[in-house]
Amino acid sequence: MTHIIGQHDCKADSKGRVLLPISLKNQLLPVLKEGFIIKRSVFQQCLELYPKQEFDALMQKVMKKSKINRKYDAFVRNFVAGMKEVAIDGDSGRLQIPKNLVDFAGIDKEVVLNAVFDKIEIWDKDKYEKVLAEGEKDYADLAEEIFDDDE
Repeated sequence: MTHIIGQHDCKADSKGRVLLPISLKNQLLPVLKEGFIIKRSVFQQCLELYPKQEFDALMQKVMKKSKINRKYDAFVRNFVAGMKEVAIDGDSGRLQIPKNLVDFAGIDKEVVLNAVFDKIEIWDKDKYEKVLAEGEKDYADLAEEIFDDDE
């Protein structure tokens, strides 16, 4: 799959339904029939929406680390907590976010869909803007560290 791009502002209704913008829906057309996995993010109070094929590749990495120990057990339990297979309606582009995940992410009405390579982060808009603002002070230093050619 090609990388998904773009930040998209949307609205969620009281039942957790989000209508994807046509530009995002068009990027997802090649994988629309395969379905998607939605889950809690590991590092942020947002959700992650993976095309099924991308999520399967991620799970292979997790399973390769499989060990019989408490840390792995605790990680996996939290990693899969609330995870659900979902579909995006091919005609309308509507995504139904499960209530438990809406509650986890604190999604109210304003939603940001932030495409990040192989997944889409789903944020409550206020939380997303706060995280962006907090990260701005470290952004230049992080960019230098990540793109340092000496490594």
